[in-house]
Amino acid sequence: MMKKLTLILLLIISFTGNAQTVTEPKNNPKEWSQPYEPFRIVGNLYYVGTYDLASYLIVTNKGNILINTGLADSYPQIKANIEKLGFKYKDTKILTLTQAHFDHMGAMADIRKETGAKLYVDEADVAELKSGGKSDYELGKYGVTFKPLSPDFLLKNNDKIKLGNTTLTLLHHPGHTKGSCSFIFETKDKNGKYKVLIANMPSIIIDHKFSDVKAYPTIQKDYAYTLDAMKKLDFDVWVASHASQFDLHKKRKEGDAYNPKLFMDKENYFKRLKGLEDDYLEKVKEESQTK
Repeated sequence: MMKKLTLILLLIISFTGNAQTVTEPKNNPKEWSQPYEPFRIVGNLYYVGTYDLASYLIVTNKGNILINTGLADSYPQIKANIEKLGFKYKDTKILTLTQAHFDHMGAMADIRKETGAKLYVDEADVAELKSGGKSDYELGKYGVTFKPLSPDFLLKNNDKIKLGNTTLTLLHHPGHTKGSCSFIFETKDKNGKYKVLIANMPSIIIDHKFSDVKAYPTIQKDYAYTLDAMKKLDFDVWVASHASQFDLHKKRKEGDAYNPKLFMDKENYFKRLKGLEDDYLEKVKEESQTK
């Protein structure tokens, strides 16, 4: 009996030692957790996120795709938002993300466990997913910030995610994270067809030189690649990882009628991109200055 108890105790200690404590950073903007009414953006694309952390539901005839899951406390909101739109939460068949940071990954593990959905990711973010963000070149300083995950499918630039009548193309847009990505796909409604871009805008999160980032030696080159690639994209409608990045709340008030034209402002996309390129060039200038 004593031997059995000792063995059980050893197993408990072993399990506890291997379990990683998730510590999501505190004092986040209130808009990240603030509820927001879900709505139809265009065709089979719906907004199901919080006030600022965008989560997107793509509804197909074979089940649904969910992109991004906000903070850990976004979990009940996303679930309720999907149901409020008249869709079944358990019909979520595929999960994916635009970047492996806690503010887009917080509820991913719980939603995956509950729905049984398959997780598709840009292969360059795999280490961050498996470490719960601990291996991230910048946010890793906070430790494990979301529940670690092992993806089901790894994707490269221009790889496809197919479900029913919808095909998403992954666009590898590294810099913000090693595997940051955007998605592009075609959808339609009674008025016509639309090419939709879900953009991961390449914002810079470090307050020191690119050359100081030893955990991500290609960071400067990756930002240059992404800024160039994103300038060349062709689309009709665009949204982004944060509602504030595409001015959702300036364009639309809760309860407004379906209107895809609100999100057809390519001019704003290129203006935003130009601002981010200016930030990048300022950072490059720091590199050339003598220490």
